[in-house]
Amino acid sequence: MNRLLIAFTGLLVFTINSCSSKTEKIAALEVTASTTLVTLTYLQMKNATVVVGRFSDQTISETLQLNGMVDVPPQNIVSISFPLGGYLKSTKLLPGMHIFKGESIGIIEDQALVQLQQDYLMAKSKLNFSRLEYERQKSLNETKTAADKIFQQAQSDYENTKLQVLGLGEKLRLININPDKLSGNSISRMVSIPSPINGFVSKVNVNIGKYVQPQDVLFELINPTDLHAALTVFEKDLNKIKQGQKVEIYFVDEPDKKYEAEVILVTKNIDENRSGTIHCHFETLPGNLKPGMYINATVHLSNSIVKALPEDAVVRYENKEWVFIEKNKNQFESVPVTTGKRNNGWIEIITTSDSLINKQVVIKNAFAVLSAMKNVAED
Repeated sequence: MNRLLIAFTGLLVFTINSCSSKTEKIAALEVTASTTLVTLTYLQMKNATVVVGRFSDQTISETLQLNGMVDVPPQNIVSISFPLGGYLKSTKLLPGMHIFKGESIGIIEDQALVQLQQDYLMAKSKLNFSRLEYERQKSLNETKTAADKIFQQAQSDYENTKLQVLGLGEKLRLININPDKLSGNSISRMVSIPSPINGFVSKVNVNIGKYVQPQDVLFELINPTDLHAALTVFEKDLNKIKQGQKVEIYFVDEPDKKYEAEVILVTKNIDENRSGTIHCHFETLPGNLKPGMYINATVHLSNSIVKALPEDAVVRYENKEWVFIEKNKNQFESVPVTTGKRNNGWIEIITTSDSLINKQVVIKNAFAVLSAMKNVAED
């Protein structure tokens, strides 16, 4: 009986000790898994290139990411027409072709052009006769040799002919014929159309041999010296955009190459998509810039000096953002933080705790510290 009692007592003690040991192990595991501390060895620090530093004051601007396209201001688009109409005899233009100011971009041919030049020269000749007759009648009228009516008729003929010459001369200038250099030997049935700008051809709307009316647009030219970036902004963000704000523009196929620009106009109209348009002026025009190209942009809304850390100092884990402060040599504690604006590799840390701001913080390869901490928790 005594032996049975002793055996039962031993089994009970063993069971209690076994349960106690398991409980302690579970408790230890829970403590390890929930710890916010991790200690790295010298070799781990070296291999992970973990760097410790402090918060710094950085000027960070709030930014807005937009997209849009390269646009041409209306004053930089030139539609070419021929004021008197005629047949297009020749042109060498193709869309995309570069042209220079004064260069011939087409030749118009029509018999009406001959008639206009002829009418001008005849009116000019008649003007000389009318002037002489007017001066003669004026002299006779002053001596009462001729009647007032004859003098008045001569004066009227002279004034009318002078107006006719001026009007026909302006018509000639409309088609780029200098009336002062026109003579009977220089009458031509063809007129050259010169380019009014340096630029390139956007559209060619006619073909050789076609008769064009004065209202027809033959060619469309673009002056590329003042291309704009037209960016789309949602209604909720329009009030954040101000004239003069700096913009960084980049192309879809060259995201790392940034071009500086400035907001010059914010439209007040909201379209059916609840968005508006802002226009930005390039400080230096990219060489490959073409109207209609799609672009992305970063608008810098405002500047402020904030407490910030490098982006490499902040890690995201379990839907929170963390930094690691140095507790002791090579020992770090994870601290949750709230981040703000980001710019040029820096992140604003929103905190009111001076104790955190004055601490040494992992500023490089914080993810390596997080990985070490997760490994400890899983062991």
